[in-house]
Amino acid sequence: MAMLSVTAVLAGCTALPGDDGDEGGTIVVGTTSAPTMLDPAGAWDGSWELYRNVYQTLLHFPNSSGTPEPDAARACEFTDNASQVYRCTLKDGLTFSGGNPLDARAVKYSIDRTLNIDAPSGPAQLLASLDRVETSGADTVVFHLKESNATFPLVLATPAASLVDPETYPADRLLEGAEISGSGPYRLAAYAPGESAELVRNESYQGAAHLKNDAVTIRYFKDSASMVRALEDEEVDLSFRGLTPEQISAFRGGQAGNDNLTLHEAVGTEVRYLVFNPAHPGADEPAVRRAVAQLIDRKALVREVYQRTAEPLYSTVPGGITGHTSAYFDAYGEPSQSKAEQLLAEAGVSTPVPLKLWYTTDRYGTSTRAEFEEIQRQLNDSGLFEVQIEGQEWKTFHEGYSTGKYGAFGRGWFPDFPDADNYIGPFVGTRNSLGVPYENPELTGTLLPQSRRLSDRAAAGNMLKEAQRVIAEDARLLPLWQGRVYIAAHEEIAGIEWTIDASTIMRMWELHRKSSW
Repeated sequence: MAMLSVTAVLAGCTALPGDDGDEGGTIVVGTTSAPTMLDPAGAWDGSWELYRNVYQTLLHFPNSSGTPEPDAARACEFTDNASQVYRCTLKDGLTFSGGNPLDARAVKYSIDRTLNIDAPSGPAQLLASLDRVETSGADTVVFHLKESNATFPLVLATPAASLVDPETYPADRLLEGAEISGSGPYRLAAYAPGESAELVRNESYQGAAHLKNDAVTIRYFKDSASMVRALEDEEVDLSFRGLTPEQISAFRGGQAGNDNLTLHEAVGTEVRYLVFNPAHPGADEPAVRRAVAQLIDRKALVREVYQRTAEPLYSTVPGGITGHTSAYFDAYGEPSQSKAEQLLAEAGVSTPVPLKLWYTTDRYGTSTRAEFEEIQRQLNDSGLFEVQIEGQEWKTFHEGYSTGKYGAFGRGWFPDFPDADNYIGPFVGTRNSLGVPYENPELTGTLLPQSRRLSDRAAAGNMLKEAQRVIAEDARLLPLWQGRVYIAAHEEIAGIEWTIDASTIMRMWELHRKSSW
């Protein structure tokens, strides 16, 4: 499991022990990652940042741990030896923010609804191992799985299993408008798409979170520059997601436009990679994909574009996660033009190979363009490729890759839960989070099913390592780098070390202002 640690890397005023007791007031958070929608049945992306704070789940990830514990549930456990029957008992007296009861019927409704709607961009695939949900009385829910899946409790701790009010959310379609009804730590008091979300304390909340503030306003920015300007002008208290390497370096060097700003850094499990869609010419040829894998210089990429604020990644599973390997390095070694040329020649592929790479301009920060320009330069300088790149806003880009429009494109992945399976399973199978079918019998028929039978996730490591080797051989997914988490904040903001959970989602309720200096 991933363990996160956060340290301030810029020196400044610090509070003495016990000086951070002011738990009131509104905290303003800036980010470049806006939700795509408010209905958790319809989004499997950065929208989870908001969902985590307004919706509740049966289980949650506690501080500094990737092992789920009860939240809306009083207790949960597998009741069989095959990891196929999972039972949860709810806490007494749970209600949604609108006052309706959160009982076993509501839990079943929420899970069934996500599966039944099966939104193209939704998280139904994460629940694909579920056969049926049964209830026993008002407080007991039993999940029957199609096959053994020891990771199912981790799935129930993700926003994919968010609990929604049956009286508010239609059973057969996604919710429209901004009138949501959850049972999380906050209520959504106001929402302006692409601009802001105002969260206020949910007085009826019963769960594991202990709120350190009364309200949080999240401001969504189109670009990193405007977000940092707002931070320096004290319009926002902290910035999370979207800081550029240049901005991070400026904060580290004390060159920010406000002397009261501090940079906090955490071990991250975000990954970035290229995706190839074999339905398109070029991407359908394994030798072409492997030649790209042979040429990409990850070290140069993170040095030149990200100023060493990221780490080169040689597998779909990042470092820090049990089961991580360097499968791509083992298969391809250091970048080599001669080896790439040999791969193409042996396959009878004429060079230069035309290839178009697509990326999003407003999802992962403004450095994404520079990243793709560097990849373009590396491939074109080899003389083996003739690469074009094109960026699109997230909404258009999301629709494009989901409908199979692109032959090769860049994606980022923030983990659903801290397990190696979550860096493999979501990308394979007929239906997956990439919108690109990836059928490999060894992966989907043997390695993943066998690994999911093991509740001891360390014991599943060998099968998951073999899965990474298979992916590297196919070269359908090309890992590029592993990120770190950076939060720039005013020195009066406390609780940052506890905000990032094991899946690197921000828990807004931990933020508060220090009471004295």
